[in-house]
Amino acid sequence: MKTSLTIILALSIFTSCTTNQGAEYDLVITNVNLIDGTGAPIQQGVNVYVKDRVIVKIDSDQSPVIENTIDGTNKYLIPGLFDCHVHPDSYVDDFPRLMHYGITSIFIPGGSSCTDEVFTRMRAMGNQDSIPSPRVFHSSHHFTLEGRHPVKTYASSNWVEGETVFYLRDTAQIAHLVKRVSKQPISGIKLTIEDGPAPPFVERISQDFINKTVREASKYGLEVFAHVSDNEELRMAIAGGTQNLVHYTGVNINPDDTAHLALIQRAKELDVSWVTTLMIDKSFLYPVNPEWFDEESMITAYKEARNEITEEVRKQSEFYSKLLQEEYGIEGNGLEDFINPQVKDIQFLMKEGLNMVLGTDAGNDFNFYGYSLHEEMQLMEMGGIQSIDIIKMGTLNAAIMMHAQDSLGSIEVGKLADMILLDANPLVDIGNARAIHTVYKGGKIQKRIN
Repeated sequence: MKTSLTIILALSIFTSCTTNQGAEYDLVITNVNLIDGTGAPIQQGVNVYVKDRVIVKIDSDQSPVIENTIDGTNKYLIPGLFDCHVHPDSYVDDFPRLMHYGITSIFIPGGSSCTDEVFTRMRAMGNQDSIPSPRVFHSSHHFTLEGRHPVKTYASSNWVEGETVFYLRDTAQIAHLVKRVSKQPISGIKLTIEDGPAPPFVERISQDFINKTVREASKYGLEVFAHVSDNEELRMAIAGGTQNLVHYTGVNINPDDTAHLALIQRAKELDVSWVTTLMIDKSFLYPVNPEWFDEESMITAYKEARNEITEEVRKQSEFYSKLLQEEYGIEGNGLEDFINPQVKDIQFLMKEGLNMVLGTDAGNDFNFYGYSLHEEMQLMEMGGIQSIDIIKMGTLNAAIMMHAQDSLGSIEVGKLADMILLDANPLVDIGNARAIHTVYKGGKIQKRIN
């Protein structure tokens, strides 16, 4: 009898331990090929364990007996992606589209529709996980001058002083404005230095406004995110101590130019993060390349943009194409002709140690929420950047720019379980990052668009 009781007790303890272990994790992805976002080599046959939205363990146990298990055999796990330059139009519609493509975090550098109230609603949407929505980081509203970029360039009744934009009329005003916006949960100050993306250009902001904005922001532990679109604006931004640049398009770095090298050295000292946004150039070229709409992974809502290509739009695209040829000093008018020289510069900046980050400027014509970040990655690959480095640009590098690397940006123990499970290897072809099986946010499956 004693022996029987001992056996029953032992079985009870074993069952209890097994049950507890099964309840110990909310999600386990087993035997998966892990690309963790740090730039480290791929890890094969890995198990990733999630509890209470956080990655709590990563191991290579061959046969974990655990509930809530997803078989990752022949699949690839990467961190959720960031798009670090997004301008939502209708965020209720735009956010699910971003999540459909695995963009689990975004940075919004101001915008004409972004009042404090709208920012609050977007953050709230990003903080829940029932409705597909990326985590939202954002800057202040634009600091610019009246009649300058972007207000004149992108005219809209939504530009309301004090609500979606701040006009700087003198440097004395800057201290008050920075103090005002510092009370909001912002990542930094959005400062528009540039004279616009295309003719007719407006006057640039002056150097003293840049210098004062950076100094005042630093008093509240805030950084500045600057719009630049050529070498002169780059020089002005770095001279003023700007820590983040939200465009690369239009800049032309010459590694043999001592002045350029000195500028890059100063950028390194400032720990500058630099967002790529080469999709701006591709978006200009969409109307003369309608075959780009034939891509299978483009959702129907985006394919319908083909219907917006009127004769006037096509002629405007041809105009921009010629403008880009003149700006970049190139003879060809193919996508590679415009993109590859810029990617070569980005490779140089990466080797110099600058934190290069993926972003698209999504929200402009033919620049699509979620989908275009994958286009941005393909532009990097087309120019010669390795897939593992591209993934890091869109994950850990982005989290570093947002000062969120302790909780986001890579698949490591202690970080939030924002992840994408893929059916194909993105290291073979970065286009495989669109072969999405499941998107996880905080370890919870996110509904995708059918």
